[in-house]
Amino acid sequence: MDMNYARGKSKRKKSSVTYSYHLRVEAFYAIIDLQLSELNSRFNEVNTDLLLGMASLSPNNSFANYDKDRIMKLATHYLNVFTDSMLEDLGFELDIYIDYVREAGNEFSNLKRLGDLSETLVKTNLHKTWRLVYLLVKLSLILSVTTATVERAFLR
Repeated sequence: MDMNYARGKSKRKKSSVTYSYHLRVEAFYAIIDLQLSELNSRFNEVNTDLLLGMASLSPNNSFANYDKDRIMKLATHYLNVFTDSMLEDLGFELDIYIDYVREAGNEFSNLKRLGDLSETLVKTNLHKTWRLVYLLVKLSLILSVTTATVERAFLR
Protein backbone atom coordinates (compact mmCIF):
# COMPACT_ATOMS: atom_id res chain seq x y z
CA MET A 1 0.00 0.00 0.00
CA ASP A 2 2.55 2.53 -1.17
CA MET A 3 0.33 5.36 -2.32
CA ASN A 4 1.87 8.71 -3.09
CA TYR A 5 1.35 11.28 -0.42
CA ALA A 6 0.02 14.62 -1.65
CA ARG A 7 0.94 17.65 0.43
CA GLY A 8 -1.26 20.66 0.88
CA LYS A 9 -4.73 21.15 -0.65
CA SER A 10 -3.91 20.67 -4.29
CA LYS A 11 -4.59 17.15 -5.51
CA ARG A 12 -2.87 17.86 -8.82
CA LYS A 13 0.63 18.10 -7.33
CA LYS A 14 1.84 14.68 -6.32
CA SER A 15 4.83 14.32 -4.07
CA SER A 16 7.49 11.68 -4.54
CA VAL A 17 7.14 10.91 -0.83
CA THR A 18 5.10 7.76 -0.24
CA TYR A 19 2.52 7.45 2.48
CA SER A 20 4.44 4.67 4.27
CA TYR A 21 7.65 6.75 4.15
CA HIS A 22 5.76 9.68 5.68
CA LEU A 23 4.49 7.47 8.53
CA ARG A 24 7.97 6.06 9.18
CA VAL A 25 9.46 9.55 9.35
CA GLU A 26 6.69 10.79 11.66
CA ALA A 27 7.19 7.77 13.93
CA PHE A 28 10.95 8.28 13.89
CA TYR A 29 10.62 11.93 14.93
CA ALA A 30 8.16 11.00 17.68
CA ILE A 31 10.56 8.40 19.09
CA ILE A 32 13.51 10.80 18.91
CA ASP A 33 11.44 13.43 20.77
CA LEU A 34 10.58 10.90 23.49
CA GLN A 35 14.23 9.90 23.88
CA LEU A 36 15.32 13.52 24.04
CA SER A 37 12.68 14.31 26.68
CA GLU A 38 13.87 11.34 28.75
CA LEU A 39 17.50 12.43 28.53
CA ASN A 40 16.62 16.03 29.43
CA SER A 41 14.70 14.85 32.49
CA ARG A 42 17.63 12.70 33.69
CA PHE A 43 20.46 15.12 33.03
CA ASN A 44 20.13 18.63 34.36
CA GLU A 45 22.57 21.41 33.46
CA VAL A 46 25.06 20.53 36.21
CA ASN A 47 25.11 16.83 35.27
CA THR A 48 25.62 17.77 31.64
CA ASP A 49 28.48 20.13 32.53
CA LEU A 50 30.14 17.41 34.60
CA LEU A 51 29.85 14.79 31.86
CA LEU A 52 31.03 17.11 29.10
CA GLY A 53 33.94 18.29 31.24
CA MET A 54 35.00 14.73 31.98
CA ALA A 55 34.74 13.85 28.29
CA SER A 56 36.89 16.88 27.46
CA LEU A 57 39.65 15.50 29.67
CA SER A 58 39.59 12.13 27.91
CA PRO A 59 42.87 11.16 26.22
CA ASN A 60 41.11 9.02 23.60
CA ASN A 61 42.07 9.72 19.95
CA SER A 62 44.92 12.07 20.92
CA PHE A 63 42.68 14.19 23.11
CA ALA A 64 40.19 14.80 20.29
CA ASN A 65 37.44 15.88 22.72
CA TYR A 66 39.63 18.42 24.51
CA ASP A 67 37.70 21.60 25.25
CA LYS A 68 39.31 24.03 27.67
CA ASP A 69 36.06 25.90 28.35
CA ARG A 70 34.24 22.72 29.34
CA ILE A 71 37.12 21.63 31.56
CA MET A 72 37.14 25.03 33.27
CA LYS A 73 33.38 24.78 33.77
CA LEU A 74 33.88 21.33 35.31
CA ALA A 75 36.38 22.81 37.77
CA THR A 76 33.95 25.56 38.80
CA HIS A 77 31.57 22.89 40.12
CA TYR A 78 34.19 22.00 42.75
CA LEU A 79 33.83 25.20 44.78
CA ASN A 80 35.43 23.66 47.89
CA VAL A 81 38.52 22.61 45.92
CA PHE A 82 39.26 25.32 43.35
CA THR A 83 39.65 28.92 44.48
CA ASP A 84 39.50 31.78 41.97
CA SER A 85 43.30 31.96 41.80
CA MET A 86 43.52 28.18 41.34
CA LEU A 87 41.04 28.41 38.45
CA GLU A 88 43.24 31.06 36.84
CA ASP A 89 46.30 28.83 37.31
CA LEU A 90 44.37 25.87 35.90
CA GLY A 91 43.68 27.85 32.72
CA PHE A 92 47.41 28.45 32.23
CA GLU A 93 48.24 24.82 33.04
CA LEU A 94 45.72 23.54 30.51
CA ASP A 95 47.34 25.57 27.71
CA ILE A 96 50.78 24.05 28.33
CA TYR A 97 49.39 20.60 29.14
CA ILE A 98 47.42 20.11 25.91
CA ASP A 99 50.37 21.15 23.73
CA TYR A 100 52.60 18.60 25.43
CA VAL A 101 50.20 15.63 25.54
CA ARG A 102 49.25 16.02 21.89
CA GLU A 103 52.86 15.70 20.73
CA ALA A 104 53.31 12.57 18.64
CA GLY A 105 55.41 9.76 20.04
CA ASN A 106 55.29 10.65 23.72
CA GLU A 107 53.84 8.60 26.59
CA PHE A 108 50.41 10.18 26.12
CA SER A 109 49.89 9.45 22.43
CA ASN A 110 48.07 6.10 22.76
CA LEU A 111 46.03 6.55 25.93
CA LYS A 112 42.33 5.65 25.90
CA ARG A 113 40.83 6.31 29.35
CA LEU A 114 41.07 8.79 32.21
CA GLY A 115 42.58 6.09 34.42
CA ASP A 116 45.38 5.60 31.87
CA LEU A 117 45.95 9.35 31.83
CA SER A 118 46.18 9.48 35.61
CA GLU A 119 48.67 6.59 35.71
CA THR A 120 50.83 8.14 32.99
CA LEU A 121 50.89 11.52 34.72
CA VAL A 122 52.21 9.81 37.87
CA LYS A 123 54.67 7.53 36.01
CA THR A 124 56.19 10.50 34.19
CA ASN A 125 56.14 12.61 37.36
CA LEU A 126 54.12 15.23 35.47
CA HIS A 127 51.37 15.12 38.11
CA LYS A 128 53.58 17.58 40.02
CA THR A 129 54.03 19.87 37.01
CA TRP A 130 50.34 19.95 36.14
CA ARG A 131 49.04 19.47 39.67
CA LEU A 132 45.69 21.16 39.02
CA VAL A 133 45.03 19.17 35.84
CA TYR A 134 45.94 16.01 37.76
CA LEU A 135 43.63 17.02 40.60
CA LEU A 136 40.76 17.47 38.15
CA VAL A 137 41.47 14.08 36.55
CA LYS A 138 41.41 12.47 40.02
CA LEU A 139 38.15 14.22 40.90
CA SER A 140 36.62 13.03 37.63
CA LEU A 141 37.67 9.44 38.35
CA ILE A 142 36.25 9.66 41.86
CA LEU A 143 33.00 11.16 40.55
CA SER A 144 32.43 8.29 38.12
CA VAL A 145 33.06 5.65 40.81
CA THR A 146 30.89 7.48 43.33
CA THR A 147 28.05 7.86 40.84
CA ALA A 148 28.06 4.14 40.04
CA THR A 149 28.14 3.24 43.74
CA VAL A 150 25.22 5.53 44.58
CA GLU A 151 23.18 4.20 41.64
CA ARG A 152 23.74 0.61 42.79
CA ALA A 153 22.72 1.52 46.34
CA PHE A 154 19.43 3.04 45.16
CA LEU A 155 18.64 0.17 42.80
CA ARG A 156 18.64 -2.38 45.64
